[in-house]
Amino acid sequence: MDLKLVNREILLSFWKVHVLHHAAEGEVIGNWMLEELRHHGYDVSPGTLYPLLKRMEKNGWLTSTADDKRGPKAPRSYKITPDGRKVLKIAQKQLRELGVEVGK
Repeated sequence: MDLKLVNREILLSFWKVHVLHHAAEGEVIGNWMLEELRHHGYDVSPGTLYPLLKRMEKNGWLTSTADDKRGPKAPRSYKITPDGRKVLKIAQKQLRELGVEVGK
């Protein structure tokens, strides 16, 4: 089985829900989020996570800030937006329904 394919096709959406969940609890830093996902068994690299965070920001689900004085490599803090909260609620509802269906 090609685990990269599984990550790309299936688990990527789980990562997004996980990011939204933590961003709803408070600001998150990309590197912390990377470690958090790994802690939960996800095989995610910075080359996957950071573009994912940028897409989520482009979609209007997250906003980010960085200390400009620290240069272009400064850690970014990500916060959930009102649209991101709506997406999270939709995902939570779908996950509950899926859990009932798959748990049979």
